[in-house]
Amino acid sequence: MAASSPRPAASRTADLSGAYAEDLALYREKFRRRLPASLDELHGPTRGVVDLPLHVAWSGMTSYDLDKPRQRMGLYRTVLHEGLHDDLPRLLDRDLLVQMWPVLRTLVGRTVRTVWEDAFPQLADRARAAA
Repeated sequence: MAASSPRPAASRTADLSGAYAEDLALYREKFRRRLPASLDELHGPTRGVVDLPLHVAWSGMTSYDLDKPRQRMGLYRTVLHEGLHDDLPRLLDRDLLVQMWPVLRTLVGRTVRTVWEDAFPQLADRARAAA
């Protein structure tokens, strides 16, 4: 019986990069499925305190005061990462998102940023205009 030889390193690398690409595609799709059809669907609050549901904020801060810029940015970052499709229109406001995007885009992960900017070119345009 012949001893089995390990696969060449190049083959293992190809398998890993293929698996990585597949995982990345699934990760992107997770965020794409959550997107609204249009930014105009985002009609969330613009002032006051917002309490995030447990499935969005399960640890750390769960209440955010939109009148405080840092808390507002934190809420948007959290909702972009953890909010589900139905959460986005209820918790995010179109004008606030567009206004904050040049800074907010630096606080979210690359995948979230890319998915949102690909779906809504006005966000990418706003980021370029602010640079």
